[in-house]
Amino acid sequence: MQRLCYRCAAEVAATLEPGVTEREACRRMRRWLLSNGVDDWLHTPFAWFGDRSAFTGFRTPAAFLPSGRRLEEGMPYILDMAPVRDGYSADIGYGGVLGGNRVWERLDTDLAEYRTLILELVRRRRPFAEIYAEVDALIERQGYRNRHRKYPGRVIGHQVGIIGGILPRRVGFPFGVRFLQTLGRELVKERLEGRSPLWNGARRSQHPPTPGLWAVEPHIGFRGVGVKFEEILVVTEDDAYWLDDDLPHVHRWAARADEAAPNEKANA
Repeated sequence: MQRLCYRCAAEVAATLEPGVTEREACRRMRRWLLSNGVDDWLHTPFAWFGDRSAFTGFRTPAAFLPSGRRLEEGMPYILDMAPVRDGYSADIGYGGVLGGNRVWERLDTDLAEYRTLILELVRRRRPFAEIYAEVDALIERQGYRNRHRKYPGRVIGHQVGIIGGILPRRVGFPFGVRFLQTLGRELVKERLEGRSPLWNGARRSQHPPTPGLWAVEPHIGFRGVGVKFEEILVVTEDDAYWLDDDLPHVHRWAARADEAAPNEKANA
């Protein structure tokens, strides 16, 4: 499911051009996913263009919904989707820019450090709330702003799993009603264990990483430019690993590192 999502994001991103609105990008993602077997949703697709990629001016949940903002040359964008097929779910975030944008490229390059940091700290079994604080500290050192704190629950991640139940496959926009039912059940179950299926910096996240699948989404912003990745982290009883390294942002970071290596060697 995660690979299906990234294929959708890449193919829709390739169709983006000046004048396309967030709503149209979301319609394209939704049509693509439905034509590839998706039958339910954690949440329907989102698209954020320009300074909306940094959640500028977002004060209510309605601000997250796709708008009539039109894409322009040099604008950053984020495509985010969380579909379900046969009960299996994934939640991903895909960042890009139409044409060139040096600020976006700098932020995107720095974003790679968060993927390494989060995995290292989860493997060390640091409490989720402490990892959240370490991510905040890195954001401050880099001179950026924490944008994932704008999400409902101020989450940097949340559990994903099998979505089912007796409710119909419908959307209580933008969330699937079966997902809301599953989330409610998990909130009660985890609370009884002193944990939460939502990962943020609050007291409920002051516990070691819970085994399972976690959609992790560090999101940073600077001067109206926002970048993020979102992908699944697998947590076991004594280890952790990213579900897949064959992802667009991972390849992009590796290519930049390869380009920079000769210059660094020459300077040395």
